[in-house]
Amino acid sequence: MSQLEQPHATPHYAGSLFIVSAPSGAGKSSLVKALLAEVDGIGLSISNTTRKARPGEVDGRDYHFISQPDFEALRDQDGFLEWAHVHGNYYGTSRAWVQSQMAQDRDVLLEIDWQGAEQVVRKVPNVVSIFILPPSMEELEKRLRGRGTDSEEVILKRLGAAQLEIEQARRFDYVILNDDFSTALLELKSIVLASRCRFNQQMARHGKQLKRIGL
Repeated sequence: MSQLEQPHATPHYAGSLFIVSAPSGAGKSSLVKALLAEVDGIGLSISNTTRKARPGEVDGRDYHFISQPDFEALRDQDGFLEWAHVHGNYYGTSRAWVQSQMAQDRDVLLEIDWQGAEQVVRKVPNVVSIFILPPSMEELEKRLRGRGTDSEEVILKRLGAAQLEIEQARRFDYVILNDDFSTALLELKSIVLASRCRFNQQMARHGKQLKRIGL
C-alpha cells in the first residue's frame, strides 16, 4: 500500500466502499456509529465468522455465522475482500454481500485494520480509505485507560501496536485528526457525501439523465 494502490477499473456500482481504520482508542467506533446515525444510505459491513454466536448476537445482524469448511471454501474461491485468522477463528468480508449492497445504491463501510485495508484495495476499484488519528499519544493512552475495561497488560500492548498503526496513515486517502469529536464527525460526513458525487458514481446512479444532457 504505498498510497493504497488500486486496480484500474471503472466501477459500475452507484454505491461506494469506504474503509475506516485507526489505532485502538482513537475514537473510530464512536465516529462510525454517529455517521451511520446521521447519514442515510450507508451501512456497516457484516462480517462472516466461524466463531460461535455469543449471547444476544443475531445471525445476519452482528455477523454471518458459518462453518469453518464453508469459510475455507469461500476463501479458496476468492469470495472474501479481506480475511484474517484471529484467536482460532476466521473472520472475513464477503465480496458478494458488499457488491450486492453497492449495486442497490447503498454505500458500505468497513471498520478494519490497515492490513485488511491493503487486501481490499487490491480487489475493489475506487475504494475510499480513511484513517482516524488521536491528537497525541498521551491522549490516546488517557482514552484507553478511561475505558476501564482493559488490564494494564492489554493497555500497554495496544499502545505498543498504536505507533506502528499510526505510521500507516500516510497510505490512506484521507486522515482525520480526532481532537474535537464534532469537527472529526463533520469531516467524516463530508468525505462520504463528496465521494457520492464522483463521476463514476453519478453515472451509475443517474446515467440516463446525464446522457440526455450530453455526457
